[in-house]
This record gives sequence, structure tokens and C-alpha cells, in this order.
Amino acid sequence: MIKFFNNKVISLFISVLFVVVLFLYLGFASVDSLNFGPYLSDFGGLLWRGFLNTILVSMIALFFSLVIGFLLYQISQTKVQIAKDLVFLFSEIVYGTPLLVMIVLMVFFIGPALSIEDWPTLGIAGIILYMAPYMKNVFVSSFSTISKDQYMAMDLFGFNSFQRYRYLIFPQVIRALMPPLMNNFSLIIKGSALLSIIGYSELFSIVSVVQSRTFLFVEGYLLLWALYLCITIPLSQFSSWLERKFRT
Repeated sequence: MIKFFNNKVISLFISVLFVVVLFLYLGFASVDSLNFGPYLSDFGGLLWRGFLNTILVSMIALFFSLVIGFLLYQISQTKVQIAKDLVFLFSEIVYGTPLLVMIVLMVFFIGPALSIEDWPTLGIAGIILYMAPYMKNVFVSSFSTISKDQYMAMDLFGFNSFQRYRYLIFPQVIRALMPPLMNNFSLIIKGSALLSIIGYSELFSIVSVVQSRTFLFVEGYLLLWALYLCITIPLSQFSSWLERKFRT
């Protein structure tokens, strides 16, 4: 019996089944009758579009925040003090600013100053700028795994910049980079819900619209919760798989 429950696949299936049954019980016990029909039939297309928009926005924000984060890391490693100070100041400002405030500032303050009126683009830019310093920290911790002896060896063998990154630095950095990177990606996915304040049709915004039309608020939040978990749980498992792969 113990060996049966120690099987990973069976154990995971039983755990998932237990959690599903538990939350179904809590849902039906707290509400007289749950009605997901309008969400799945009348507004199923809207929900699917919001789901895809959430993934699309999150992928765009992940890519560009990763690029900007890498540039911030490179600047922070230079010997130009004013450049390092500017990166430090920008990072400290972001750390002390809520993501919601960053999006509002981008849309209603920075955007008009630059004569940009595309609210969705400005909102996504707000998420990108917000996440960039956190991505920089990912690179700081990842590159710290490369010892000084390895840099000395690269200098000794006359490696150019491409050879350094291609053959020694990136293979080691990626192993340390993936877990915190996937964690930041999960934060981006959940943070994308704040784009609803500017009317962008992501998942949270679509569910809010359906709630206002059907008055099925509990069902909406339960469905929203389930759909976010459909993104974040596979992402977490994928991160764990990558971490195990690069360890071998």
C-alpha cells in the first residue's frame, strides 16, 4: 500500500483529485447553486480571447523585460559611475512603486508627455519597465555563479566575447537563471490583470465584463482562478523540469 502511494504519477493524480473535490465541496457549500453556463456558452469566445491575450501580453512583457534587465545588468557592471548610479536609482524607484501605479503613470503621465495615446502599448510598457530591475537581479545572481578563476582561464586562452558567452557563461548561467525567471514570468501573468484598469481585453477584464452582465460574481472569480492556475501550474512544472535537466 505504501509503495502504491509512493508512485509519483498516482500520488499526483490523487492529490489533484483531492484538491478538486475539496474546492467543489467548498464552492457548492458556500453558494446555493453555481451556474457556469453563461460563461461557457454565451461568453466562451470572449473568455478564450481574454485567455490568449493574457498569454500574449505576458510573453511580450517577459521578452522585453528580460532584454532590458540584461542591459541594466551590463550597465551596472561598467566602470562609468554615473551610469551605475542611474541604474541603481531607477531600480530603487521601481522597487518602491506598486505595479498599478507604474501602469497609471505610463498611460496618463509619461504617455501624454511623449504624445503616445496607445493605452494597451503603454500599459504593457509599464509592466516591462516594472519587471526590468527584477530581471536584472536574476542576471546578477546567475552570473555570480561564474567564478573569477573561470574568467581568468578565458583570458588565458584568449576567448573573445562571443566565445565566452557561447561556450562557458551561458551554459552555466541558464541553469541558475531558469527558476527565478519562471517565477518572474508567473508574476507577470498575474500582474497583467491590472491592465483591466485601462480597458485592455485580458482575462480579468473579460471576466469582469461578464460578471457585470450576468451578476454571477462567485462563478466568475472561481473560473478566473482556475484559468490562471491553468497557466501558472504548468509553468511551474516546466520550470522544475528545466532545473532538473540542467542539473544533469
